[in-house]
Parts: sequence; C-alpha cells; structure tokens
Amino acid sequence: MNEMSKISHLGPAAQAFLSRAGKLLIDGKWVDAAAGSTFDAIDPATESVICQLAAGEAEDVDRAVKAARKAFDGSDWSRMRPVERERLMLKLADLIEQNAEELAELESLDNGKLVFFARIVDVAGTVDFFRYMAGWATKVEGKTLDVSIGMPGEEYQAYTLRQPIGVVGQIVPWNFPLAMATWKLAPALAVGCTCVLKPAEQTSLTALRLGELILEAGYPAGVVNIVTGFGETAGAALTQHPGVDKIAFTGSTSVGKLIGKTAMDTMKRVSLELGGKSPMIVAGDMDAAAAAAGAANAIFFNAGQVCTAGSRLYVEHKIYDQVVAGLADIAKGTKLGPGYAADSQMGPVVSQEQMDRVLGYIEKGRAEGGEVVTGGARHGNQGYFVQPTVFAGVDPGATIAREEIFGPVVVATPFKSVDEIAAVANDTPYGLAASVWTNDLSLAHRLTRRLRAGTVWVNTHNVVDPNLPFGGFKQSGIGRENGAAAIELYTEVKTVVMKVA
Repeated sequence: MNEMSKISHLGPAAQAFLSRAGKLLIDGKWVDAAAGSTFDAIDPATESVICQLAAGEAEDVDRAVKAARKAFDGSDWSRMRPVERERLMLKLADLIEQNAEELAELESLDNGKLVFFARIVDVAGTVDFFRYMAGWATKVEGKTLDVSIGMPGEEYQAYTLRQPIGVVGQIVPWNFPLAMATWKLAPALAVGCTCVLKPAEQTSLTALRLGELILEAGYPAGVVNIVTGFGETAGAALTQHPGVDKIAFTGSTSVGKLIGKTAMDTMKRVSLELGGKSPMIVAGDMDAAAAAAGAANAIFFNAGQVCTAGSRLYVEHKIYDQVVAGLADIAKGTKLGPGYAADSQMGPVVSQEQMDRVLGYIEKGRAEGGEVVTGGARHGNQGYFVQPTVFAGVDPGATIAREEIFGPVVVATPFKSVDEIAAVANDTPYGLAASVWTNDLSLAHRLTRRLRAGTVWVNTHNVVDPNLPFGGFKQSGIGRENGAAAIELYTEVKTVVMKVA
C-alpha cells in the first residue's frame, strides 16, 4: 500500500487513488507482484516520485493469462449475450465520464501532458470510444455463401461465423496511456475476448484506475487483467506466453519487429501500430500564417510525442520563409510548464530517458549541418522539458530527417515542384500518416492518392475518430484499429459447410 501522496494540485479522488495504486489486477482481485518487486512512478514535470507500483514479471503474467483463459473458456463471460456485453461497455463509459476529472488529473500527473488536453482529448475520447465500440457488440456478423462442390444431386449450405480470437495480450505506450488502453480493450471486449493489459511502465496510473472502474461496472473476474511492469520482463513474458492467442502492440517500430518475430513462434495473431515520420506538405496557395499554425499543432501537440506528429515540414518555396518564420515565432512564444498550470501551453516529455533521446537527436542534427532556427535545448533545470525546436537547411539523408524523434522537433524543407513532392514525402521506411495543405481541390486529391500513408489529412493534422480506421503502411505497422477494422483484429473467421441433401 502506498502512503498518501501529498500533491497539492490533485483533487481528493486522485489523491485517494494514489494510496492504493500499487497492485496488479488478476482474476478480479488486486494483488501484489509475486516477487514483491516495485518501481517508482515519476512526475515528469518535477522529477519527484508519485507512488510505487507493482513490478510484474513472468509469474504474474502467467497468473493473468490463466485467469483470462478460464474466463474465456468457461465463465459467465463466455456465455454472455452480445447485448449484455454492450450494456457493460455503456455502463463502463458512464463510470469513466463520472470520474473524468480524476482521470484527467492522473493522466496529466503521470504523463506530463496538459490537464486541459487530457480532459477534452484523452478522457472524453475514451468515453466516446467505449460507447462507439459498445454498439459493435451486437453487430458482429458472418455471411451465407453459395458453393459449387459435390456430386450431382448433392446440396450444401455454407456460411461463415466471426468469433472472438480468445486471450489477447495488449501492450500500450506512454504517450496517450488511457486512450491507447481503450483502443485495445474496447473492441476486444465488444466481441467477447478476454485481455491481459500491460501498460507502459512510465504511465500506468490511468490503466489501473480504469481497472477499478471495470470491476465496478460488473465485468466477470479474469475478463480484464492488468499487469504493470517493464517491457523486458512483463512485456516479453506476455508476448512469449503460449496461452495468449493474439498480441496487440502500439509502440516503436524496433520493439514491434521483435514482438512480431516472437509471436510467430506460436503463430499468435498480431496487430502492430508502430512509428512514423509524417510529412506535412504545404502548397504555395496556402495562407502562410494558417500553415504555420497548422504546422505548430502538428508537431508540438503533446510535446511531439505523437506517432503521427508532423515532423517533416515541406513548404513550397514561395511561402517557405514566411511559414518557417511564423512557426519559429509560435515555438518561441510557447509557454512550457507543468500540465496542471492554467497558463502552460506545452508540458514536459515523459521521462529522463526520453528527454535525453530528444536532446541527443538535436545535437546530431547540429553535427550533421542542420540550422536550429529556434529552440534546440532543455528548458529549465527541473522537469523533462525540451524547447520546441525548428530545424532548417537539413540534408534529406540526415538522421533527424529520417528517424522518428518523438519529441517537439520539426525539420523544415522547401520544395519547388508539387509533382515531385510526393516522391520525397514517400522516401521513408514509415507510412503512418501525412497531411496536405492547399486550397486547390484537384491538387489535394492527387496528393492524397500518391502518398503512401495509412491516414492522409487535408488542411488539418492529428485528427482521429472512433469510426476511422487507423494504422500504417510499410514499417508503421500491421492492421487497422478503430471502426469496423478493429472488430476484424479481434475475431477469427470460421467457415461452416453442411450437407443438406
């Protein structure tokens, strides 16, 4: 049990939660890690310890998987009607909404993001997503099919069933902890799977609070299990466990490749939402001020810790100088501070490790000849704050133009030919997202077709919705989350053939 943390800006509900947060959810009960190990949850704005969390390992994962298997194979959950699953999900959405302010405070504290955005994006989006996916519980369907097999005079009836995959291991990142847990849990629960969720070790608080709300909503024991801990222990054990039927992972491409290779040893189903190096293409007919504001939102939202962040900015040469100058002015004027402060416009990155990573990329960019237009350093000496940084004059082959930084760093490059920019934008191993900024409808349609990315926005960036499939081309992942596509991720198709005459 944690001692009560005294964090002045938290409300009483969030304060009370911190006193009980250090356990794992396994088979409907809150339990200590088998080895008794713990680790610190750190406030990225102050570098102070929030509380201690249980460090689950292979034995804990095994207990969780067995509980999930028991719930899938033989509990009330396995016999529950679709409409009852829908009602449970709607009840859970109501509980999340009723506890929205507490969840927003915990998300801001744990991740560093602005509590304002946690409230209107992360938590509100979570409520919407559970309600949207609840509707799918009663709409999973198969097909009847005509067949041409058999001897003369024989007749057959054939149809398909779409059934839940089974036990799902879900590993989520630290940039949108509650939302990413929801993207994994909601479609799996809608179709009748059971889950073992491994939150990121940097940001486990809202997943644990969600676990409490899941139990309060009335989900049977073992349907959702939550094991906090580290990727190399708990995450690896979950990926390797023979009792897991599917792994759903969101995170870096390098880790996703390892997970995919490991999962193949037991032929687990796999969905991977991985990294990106998303281009933002600004045509010369755009208003320069509007383009600069759009670019700032595309890269500085959530301190750049967004897989679809617009980290490569391509601007047609005739407005390039104005756009870069406008973007630099926005960066310079951005007030950095803790997420709970009303006047903060950007919070810290999530950890010391991530701050060092981002600053290392900035130094690499300088060393490879890039010009820092603004930013380029740590902000202050407490908390993991990185200045919003704009690079110009970067060689296309430079490290910061090729690799995902996952921080508030953008590389700006001019272009002359709209006909050539698609090839430049596509020259990356990633293909998660892109945006096109133009008032020319014909140009917008031409570029959206040519860009090799799972999502292409026009005159906006970073817009997602429960109904819109989300995922990447190339090394940005396998599969699509959200919408009807998410239902396919958590179901198997079974063909039934019956001789009737």
